Amino acid sequence: MMQNVHLAPETDEDDLYSGYNDYNPTYDTEELENDTAFQQAVRTSHGRRPPITAKIPSTAVTRPVATGYGSKTSLASSMGRPMTGTLQDGVARPMTAVRAAGFTKAALRGSAFDPLGQSRGPAPPLEAKNEDSPEEKIRQLEKKVNELVEESCVANGCGDLKLALEKAKDAGRKERVLVRQREQVTTPENINLDLTYSVLFNLASQYSANEMYAEALNTYQVIVKNKMFSNAGRLKVNMGNIYLKQRNYSKAIKFYRMALDQIPSVHKEMRIKILQNIGVTFIKTGQYSDAINSFEHIMSMAPNLKAGFNLILSYFAVGDQEKMKKAFQKLIAVPLEIDEDDKYISPNDDPHTNLVIEAIKNDHLRQMERERKAMAEKYIMTAAKLIAPVIETSFAVGYDWCVEVVKASQYVELANDLEINKAITYLRQKDFNQENEFAQASSYADLAVNSDRYNPSALTNKGNTVFANGDYEKAAEFYKEALRNDSSCTEALYNIGLTYKKLNRLDEALDCFLKLHAILRNSAQVLYQIAHVYELMEDPNQAIEWLMQLISVVPTDSRALSKLGELYDSEGDKSQAFQYYYESYRYFPSNIEVIEWLGAYYIDTQFCEKAIQYFERASLIQPTQVKWQLMVASCFRRSGNYQKALDTYKDIHRKFPENVECLRFLVRLCTDIGLKEVQEYATKLKRLEKMKEIREQRIKSGRDGSGGSRSKREGSAGSDSGQNCSASSKGERLGARLRALPGTNEPYESSSNKEIGKCWHSPPSSYRQNRSEEDW
Repeated sequence: MMQNVHLAPETDEDDLYSGYNDYNPTYDTEELENDTAFQQAVRTSHGRRPPITAKIPSTAVTRPVATGYGSKTSLASSMGRPMTGTLQDGVARPMTAVRAAGFTKAALRGSAFDPLGQSRGPAPPLEAKNEDSPEEKIRQLEKKVNELVEESCVANGCGDLKLALEKAKDAGRKERVLVRQREQVTTPENINLDLTYSVLFNLASQYSANEMYAEALNTYQVIVKNKMFSNAGRLKVNMGNIYLKQRNYSKAIKFYRMALDQIPSVHKEMRIKILQNIGVTFIKTGQYSDAINSFEHIMSMAPNLKAGFNLILSYFAVGDQEKMKKAFQKLIAVPLEIDEDDKYISPNDDPHTNLVIEAIKNDHLRQMERERKAMAEKYIMTAAKLIAPVIETSFAVGYDWCVEVVKASQYVELANDLEINKAITYLRQKDFNQENEFAQASSYADLAVNSDRYNPSALTNKGNTVFANGDYEKAAEFYKEALRNDSSCTEALYNIGLTYKKLNRLDEALDCFLKLHAILRNSAQVLYQIAHVYELMEDPNQAIEWLMQLISVVPTDSRALSKLGELYDSEGDKSQAFQYYYESYRYFPSNIEVIEWLGAYYIDTQFCEKAIQYFERASLIQPTQVKWQLMVASCFRRSGNYQKALDTYKDIHRKFPENVECLRFLVRLCTDIGLKEVQEYATKLKRLEKMKEIREQRIKSGRDGSGGSRSKREGSAGSDSGQNCSASSKGERLGARLRALPGTNEPYESSSNKEIGKCWHSPPSSYRQNRSEEDW
């Protein structure tokens, strides 16, 4: 029995746990770089040999136990029982405590460790997709419909509306095929309603974009009437927009209100937009009280710039002054909700902060803020100009009220713009006295001269104040002093030329303008003044030559062209005069003198039919002047169209029943044609002639007959004897008319001798009619 007992060596009792700190140097990875054998194995094929696998896997590794002599042996149990994981009769004994994943109880000799099952080989291939199956066809068709809808939207965004509509129609056709195929394969509940809604909505939008409004409305009706589409009722807003474009305002309001009823109150922004559409539609129909109710509700719930401006328009239409003021104050108080400009100014020299500020200074958000601010300023300026003349007793008082309100708001910088607009309005109304504060201007000019006696700009401005007071000799002295201090002061040189014209010193004036022309070769103002001086010197050939240079600089200036026509007419060259008069009429068809000359030219050349259109335009421009309508009737009579002439004379008689010339021609025409109304017109003519005779006698007895002769001259303007606008009469009036042009003798305003273009006075009236500010 003792033979089966194995005792441990006595030396082991000294240190049972020796060897636990020992390790195999093979596993020392920190010194692998210095291990010569390992590095050699890596560089040679020895390191690429396949690893040797154990023939019989074990479930555990026998842990060597160090003995007292330092040897490492396997420790057996005292009863001779083999340790867990050791071999016994060629078979590995399994673990008894823990069974690890991937191990089996009955592991056979020679089986490899394969916890992932890789020894079973690759996975079988996926089943091939059956493209002929109905489900697959439906999926592919649905994908194609989505692609067509996207392509339609992209084409619309790129501006190709025709292509967008074609794509939308194609998507609609394919979607209907898709619905039929789904109904055959699946139940109707499985139909993709979202896809159907998208296709129909896109198709309606493309119809509307292509102005095919009937088709768009029909498509929207299909969506709205389908109860399966949720929230389809809000599309009635789009239908209302289409009716608004068609000017069917009653239906537009109806659909807007239907959409408003179907949108819940939580969608506040959308409801506000629909209310704004309703208000705009009421304005178009003239129902201003209903429009006011809509905009007032918007301004109380969610004020915005457009609603505030439209509210002002509505109050302006009904003439409610107090409500206009309150609406303007509401418009001013609308918050812009944008960042202040200080945000984009760096508070320090931090490069990172400066880089961030530079990046956001002109980004899309900043651009949107600028656009919003510009829109607000536009609304405020337009509203102020609209209501200023009507909210107070005078235009000036109303504008001052608007300026004070703006100064007390967040738009303080707009106050100066309003002041400038006020002055411009006075200029347009030719109410120069409102701005001509000569005493104050003279005092400021004196301060400038006293501050710097050698400043040419100060001297020029002082000369302008003296010029405005009519003291031309003294004004010339200031201009001369300015030129002595700075010979390149073109403002002073131009103004002294105007001063010499006022003093009738034409040779000196011409010398000044020629010197100025040498400095400013293409100045239209200087070229005009030279031509004007030559005209005053009675040298029409030189005047024509300089006017030809002028129209080479400003070829579309109607006044310069008409002036050339007058000069050629005075020289007897009718064909050249007609050419330039006609060109002037093309660029500015509202000049009465040009229209009169062209009509008279066609009468002289026996083309009365062509003269009619010019006199008809003149009657539109001056509807209270009977002579233009008499000229039209006379042209009809001269061309042989007596019935048309008779109708025209009758129409004139209805408008001007006391016009003697009209009654004379009615009597004559009725007599020639043999109408029975001749007696009626003859009776009226006798009564008017008698009244006219009595009136002339009263005037002659009370004062001289100048008034009577003037009325007689005006009354005969429409007669045949006065229809010809002869060349001699226009030649006699040319000089007086040229001298009478307003603005030709006004000096320039000078503020700096360095920036000539910014301080010149407005150009002569012959250049102000058809030119924009940028041209100067």
